[in-house]
Amino acid sequence: MSQDCTFLVVGGGIAGVSCAEALVICCPSASVLLLTESSIVKSVTNLVPVARYLHKFDVREQNVKDLRAGIGTIVDQLVHINSSEHWVRTKAGLVIKYRYLCLCTGGAAKLFSTGQTELGARIIGIRDTDSVLELQRRLASAKDVLILGNGGIASELAHELHDVKVHWVIKDGHISATFVDAGAAEFFQLAKQETAQPTQAPATAIKRMRYSEMLPKGEQQEVGEHKRGAALGPDWHRSYDLSGSGAASAGRELPKVYYKSQIKQIEQLPDSGALCITLRHDDGSLERLSCDFIVSATGVQPRHDYDTDQQLQLAEDGGINVDEMMRTNLGDVYAAGDVCTAAWAKAPHWFQMRLWTQARQMGAMAGRSMAAAHEGETIYQDFCFELFGHVTQLFGFPVVLLGRFNGQDLGRDYELLVRCTRNKEYIKFVLQNGRLRGAILIGDTDLAETCENLILNGTDLTPYGDDILNPDIDIEDYFD
Repeated sequence: MSQDCTFLVVGGGIAGVSCAEALVICCPSASVLLLTESSIVKSVTNLVPVARYLHKFDVREQNVKDLRAGIGTIVDQLVHINSSEHWVRTKAGLVIKYRYLCLCTGGAAKLFSTGQTELGARIIGIRDTDSVLELQRRLASAKDVLILGNGGIASELAHELHDVKVHWVIKDGHISATFVDAGAAEFFQLAKQETAQPTQAPATAIKRMRYSEMLPKGEQQEVGEHKRGAALGPDWHRSYDLSGSGAASAGRELPKVYYKSQIKQIEQLPDSGALCITLRHDDGSLERLSCDFIVSATGVQPRHDYDTDQQLQLAEDGGINVDEMMRTNLGDVYAAGDVCTAAWAKAPHWFQMRLWTQARQMGAMAGRSMAAAHEGETIYQDFCFELFGHVTQLFGFPVVLLGRFNGQDLGRDYELLVRCTRNKEYIKFVLQNGRLRGAILIGDTDLAETCENLILNGTDLTPYGDDILNPDIDIEDYFD
């Protein structure tokens, strides 16, 4: 069996679908084929500008058959790439001949490993829709859950799980360290203590989805089989009932956080079947607790589990090296999203984080780059790679991250200005030589575009001193 196409995109996540959609727009007469392992793919919808170059959006799950007209689809797994002869082979034996290929195979969850096979089934990773459905199934009978990790998904779970006792084990000295500093973490915790009161219980009930409900027909008998779906997008938890088996209460019990800790040992109690966890803290002390299962949310690693006729050039983090046009070292082979690593000379205010925002940007850039190569045209890198920007929600608050928001790669040569209004807003400016290099904006601050302009323009803020964050001065109007 064989099939031909001009553009072949591998991966049904945000990067892959964004790439395919860009190709259809740029080359409407060319054949575009999307190869995905799951019938459910992710696409960007409700794109809303927050600033000139910064957007927030929703991620919609849809069947591959419902993608934009002009995108052909095949549900199968890539196993081999022959870049010299421009063809790939799938798990089902299909040979696909292409002119240009883009790898958007995403990342795989870094699962905590005990080294004990019999306990492996009690540890689940949260990465895609299928893994969330598995979490939902297990929560239905759980009373105690341990969350391991301190990134976005771990923070969202710690906030959203209810009717279950949550133990949150982190290696850092404050929560959500991937995104925010200790001050913002304290802001979140104080706010969460108040919203945990009975009067703040959510009024809207979310239907608990059946585990097989989102699987395509014909796959429902394969519930036990591991399927690699696309990564979760922003606000993924809104579509699921993440409640445990505990008696429903008017409020949500706050998670117990174990700071600067790691799992030393896991045992299964013979009587109850629960897991007995031994934690080791940084000071050397040990602590024991019990739970029904462990959620491992310790990040992702690039996934490229397919063979190639020539070796792909990989970065130290395991990602496929790409240049500013998203090209790999193999001819006519591109990569985008979590599977790749930016190997170009980066702009002063941009760095790579494996987030859905950058997956969309990289996928679209790869699509335009492939289309330009096909048409024999010259294009330049998108301006979005001049400034890091990410919009998300943490603990119910809107969060905007801009530039070197935590002083990344600035050493100790910077200063911080912070303004905090309890339960309302947290604003942090990262200044270097009097110029804004990054910002964290939590709450409805309306400062995203102002900060974006200040960073990109390199405006000298020295004359304004600490008054730049004076609540009596409207800097949005001042620098408009």
